[in-house]
Amino acid sequence: MNLRSKNRINAEFSMSSMTDIIFLLLIFFMLTSNFVTPTGLPVSLPKSSVSNIVMEKISVTITEDLTYALNGDPIAFEELQPQLAALLQGTEEGVVVLHVDKTVPVENLVKVASIAANLNAKVTLATEPEK
Repeated sequence: MNLRSKNRINAEFSMSSMTDIIFLLLIFFMLTSNFVTPTGLPVSLPKSSVSNIVMEKISVTITEDLTYALNGDPIAFEELQPQLAALLQGTEEGVVVLHVDKTVPVENLVKVASIAANLNAKVTLATEPEK
């Protein structure tokens, strides 16, 4: 008399689905980490106790030797207003982030901020958090 059942329970666990999930998470985090856009020019930013992170739309950089850059590309000051107007033309809410070296005179900062304000853009000054 054979009382054993023909259906045996397999005690093995397949890890293939777990490795697929880990691989997909790895790809997701690798792709989303590339969306952080650092500024391309070396600028020593001033420090602030409150530093909000703003999603950059348009970046204007002024280095310590008073060279201007629009979204990382060098540009003459005279060409700044028409180029900014062209970039802000298709956007509803224009945000211009100013990356100004802390040794730059305030006069240069005000000139660029007034150009952006005249084009109805919100102006934000990039700073480093205090430690």
